[in-house]
Amino acid sequence: MAQVKLREDVKVHVGDSMRDAANRVLHDIARFESGENVEERHVTFENWQALFNVLTPKRYELLCHVHAHPEPSVRALARALDRDFKRVYEDVKALVDAGLLAQGADGLRAEYDRIETAIPL
Repeated sequence: MAQVKLREDVKVHVGDSMRDAANRVLHDIARFESGENVEERHVTFENWQALFNVLTPKRYELLCHVHAHPEPSVRALARALDRDFKRVYEDVKALVDAGLLAQGADGLRAEYDRIETAIPL
């Protein structure tokens, strides 16, 4: 139903039914079979509360910071944000687990152009 768009190939959905998810997969398969390059990643939250449990104000601030300034480590990110390492580590883990933040050998990255929300009426 509602959708937050991260980059061109990452989409976060809120409140989708199994039918919505199945239709999305079938649509992507049809696009692929017609020769279109389909490189999308979908992250789905059951409801708005589930999204808000993951994307707290502090985590949103962290995500925005990493988007503008990729950091080499959690420790460097904690220093840059002037926050406790343990709390930043927990926030990074939650965002990585949700698929909203990337953590690898090259550090922490939030690769998206913007966040868009479409709230169904």
